[in-house]
Amino acid sequence: MAPLPLEHLTVLDLTQARAGPAAVRQLADWGAQTLMIENPAGGEGVIGHREGADFQNLHRNKRSLALDLKRPEGRRIFLRLAQQADAVVENFRPDVKSRLGIDYEAVRRINPRLVYASISGFGQEGPYRDRQGLDQIVQGMGGLMSVTGEPGRGPMRAGAAISDIAAGLYCASGILTALVERERTGVGRWVQVDLLGAQIGVMDFQAARWLVNRDVPGQVGNDHPTIAPMGLFQSSDGHVNVAAGGQRMFARLCAAIGREDLCGDPQFDSGKARLRNRAAVNAEIGRAIRTRTSAEWVELLNEAGVPCGPVYSVDQTFEDPHVKTTGMAAPAVHPTKGPIALVGQPVRFAGLPFAVRSAAPRLSEHTDEVLQGLGMSEREIEGLKGEGIVA
Repeated sequence: MAPLPLEHLTVLDLTQARAGPAAVRQLADWGAQTLMIENPAGGEGVIGHREGADFQNLHRNKRSLALDLKRPEGRRIFLRLAQQADAVVENFRPDVKSRLGIDYEAVRRINPRLVYASISGFGQEGPYRDRQGLDQIVQGMGGLMSVTGEPGRGPMRAGAAISDIAAGLYCASGILTALVERERTGVGRWVQVDLLGAQIGVMDFQAARWLVNRDVPGQVGNDHPTIAPMGLFQSSDGHVNVAAGGQRMFARLCAAIGREDLCGDPQFDSGKARLRNRAAVNAEIGRAIRTRTSAEWVELLNEAGVPCGPVYSVDQTFEDPHVKTTGMAAPAVHPTKGPIALVGQPVRFAGLPFAVRSAAPRLSEHTDEVLQGLGMSEREIEGLKGEGIVA
């Protein structure tokens, strides 16, 4: 197998829940030697049973060391590992890591080259710094729920953990940026990401509408906030998404559905006019779309150069021939479940296919191996186990 881009890096993973593990997974997937440091008593936070789908998907390609960081000897072992590491990733509440003596300043003193990454709900400073941050709470505070759903129906959460995954991806990007800078300076940095900031970042153009124009975006259901026609239409057997922004695209759509007359209608002769008369233009297009099946429209409109796609349930997504080709269902082997599939890696490198190298580890699966790597004897390791410092 070809060398992986990050296999020269060592990452210590102190995270639980979703955002932190998602950040570390991005590094582990591309080869970083990743060690999960877990509580010897177990406990997986809010991400489910250890052999469940969520845990397996978040923690593939990692190893596990069970270490009690509340004990002085546990802290000493962690700091010995940190001396040799390239990055530490944690998502404790801001005061916890300081109480444990494993905060950024403590680690930086023994390894100035280390990149220390912190993910939290609301950041390391500010009035909300000590609050717990959960995805749905942050979706509400970051504005996402106010623009999701149909008008008049009240706020609606998105159906996936948007702020968690966004924070994880921003964090992974920040870690890699700091590691690149370290090549020049020889010194690491403290990377800080919070769920609320990540959620606001994901709002992107919706947030910019307020910041630049003082325009408060609202709910528009399945329609695009600023372009018409672009939204969901009912076919004879289901639904399709159709996007026809701009004059040329609108003309192609009108020709494809046999309604060239719509292009000359003063209600629809410009983007602003169509947005102002969104309900009317949607109704005209909707009448035509209902005359054929979703599959027929997807083929016909894409051939006409009009973006169009089906609306899938998750099982249908993974049955799509294109999704099968791109490998988004990545095969893996679990020690008790046997062959399984996990969510594939969206990042592609030419000539370097993605693979799940190992299923999520069992609790403390690599404890002996890691401690032996620090030069400890079997007797020392057994003594630590006997005291409950490791498992």
